[in-house]
Amino acid sequence: GYETWSAIEMPSPSPSRKNGGSPERFPCSYDLLMVIETNSFRGGAMDTDVLIIGTGIAACSAALELASKGHQVTMVTKADQPEESNTYHAQGGIIYKGEKDRPELLIKDIQEAGAGATWPTAAQILAQEGPRLVKDILIKKVQVPFNTDEKGNLDLTEEAAHSVRRIIHSDDFTGKAIETSFMRYISQIPQINILTNHMTIDLITPEHHSSDPLAIYPPTSCLGAYIFNTKEKKTIKITAPVTILATGGLGQIFLHTTNPNGATGDGFAMAYRAGARLINMEYVQFHPTTLFHKDAKRFLISESVRGEGAILKTPEGKTFMEKYHPLGSLAPRDVVARAIHEEMVEHGYKYVLLDLASYMEPEAIKQRFPMIYETCLQFGIDITKEPIPVVPAVHFSCGGVKVDEWGRTTIHRLFAVGEVSCTGLHGANRLASTSLLEGLVWGNRAARWIHQNWEEYTKEIPPYPIPDWVDTGVEEPDPALIKQDWINLRHIMWNYVGLVRTKRRLKRAITDLRHLLIEVEEFYKYTKLHHKLLELRNGIQTGLV
Repeated sequence: GYETWSAIEMPSPSPSRKNGGSPERFPCSYDLLMVIETNSFRGGAMDTDVLIIGTGIAACSAALELASKGHQVTMVTKADQPEESNTYHAQGGIIYKGEKDRPELLIKDIQEAGAGATWPTAAQILAQEGPRLVKDILIKKVQVPFNTDEKGNLDLTEEAAHSVRRIIHSDDFTGKAIETSFMRYISQIPQINILTNHMTIDLITPEHHSSDPLAIYPPTSCLGAYIFNTKEKKTIKITAPVTILATGGLGQIFLHTTNPNGATGDGFAMAYRAGARLINMEYVQFHPTTLFHKDAKRFLISESVRGEGAILKTPEGKTFMEKYHPLGSLAPRDVVARAIHEEMVEHGYKYVLLDLASYMEPEAIKQRFPMIYETCLQFGIDITKEPIPVVPAVHFSCGGVKVDEWGRTTIHRLFAVGEVSCTGLHGANRLASTSLLEGLVWGNRAARWIHQNWEEYTKEIPPYPIPDWVDTGVEEPDPALIKQDWINLRHIMWNYVGLVRTKRRLKRAITDLRHLLIEVEEFYKYTKLHHKLLELRNGIQTGLV
């Protein structure tokens, strides 16, 4: 009962660019990658082989592998552009392999950054499979335009807590290069359908949604999701033998974050309500360096800037990181973020300085960091001549929906990949540039498992009837209430559940969030569906978890 998107004539994939190449040589967000044409769904329902909620690198990796094996894939995103995702906004790079590099060395770096909480099996999987998938999928198949040197070799850079230069990048907008290249490629695959402006309300589990009283007794399984068409204000039921959560992060529930607007914790909340186990949710990583300016949103200053030699200094121009870690400004992110926070609190600073101008030639800065240079220049900061004022902000959730080495959650038929999942790879603190690689690896692994066990997922689908969604809301959503509740949530999370936590602060956070959740759930029951209300409900639930 639906029509798929139709691809527009696409340019051929761009070859690798040399340093200083034009960033316009691959499509950006404003380029039309594809037209999504969705008609009304007959009966408010549709079926698909695999439903993927999300469109970032983990979702694309899974979709590509599944489609190559002949499975029909439906990807849904609440964004109005298919490439909009956490992946699209990633700057620094992705791990590949450096000279004299070896898997054991990468594993050691991951575990040291993870502060003893990394699952060794996950680190081994990433180190052994990651470089091969980068080469086979991103470089050869999708043809991401990674930077190369004068000889045509991939340009390797270093980031904090890495023992060798092993990061490849596309200037300082690597995520955009990967996401747009991936979308350009999969737009030509007929087995993949992408629905934009479709926000997931909840995962479908017979235990919760079937009218059959016997449905509560078997182990919990997922049979798809209820999806809200935010443009047409209609709700559809998408059923599938297998569902993959790839919804990204939760940064927007905090006052300051590097995450895009869509990172409202949707996947964490949906999985929690369905009964999935979530672990390590306390391990929220703060990026130590985001642009501090009264007119700027928290724009991320990539860790690659410090990898290329930038040094952190006080507003008076004195270095301070040597007091906190032997690696100085190249210490792990959590150490750097707490050090900056401590300096700000102790001395009353509003920010600290990140000095690149003193350690790198102006033209080299413009070539290596064109987006950072242009963005800072918009706010009157010339990073080739002066240091950048920076502060920490929420960046990445190291915890999430508990999965095994194949992306399987504790709910049958439900997989989770990317930032919404917790593979155990990151432990208590993510090593730089592992997140894109984790999404690529576990998206591929989940798809391989699904294909290898497809008969299991299709021969015994639970027989319990799943009704279509019935919206009982009668009131129009009040934007003033939604806005104020978001303000409350973000301040609670920032002040009580931020960089420094105490038992008393956490106790206050739980009390306040429980009250807020009760109020919003009541609001949700009697209000017409709206994507802002759905995000608020998810954000509060995720904050409480």
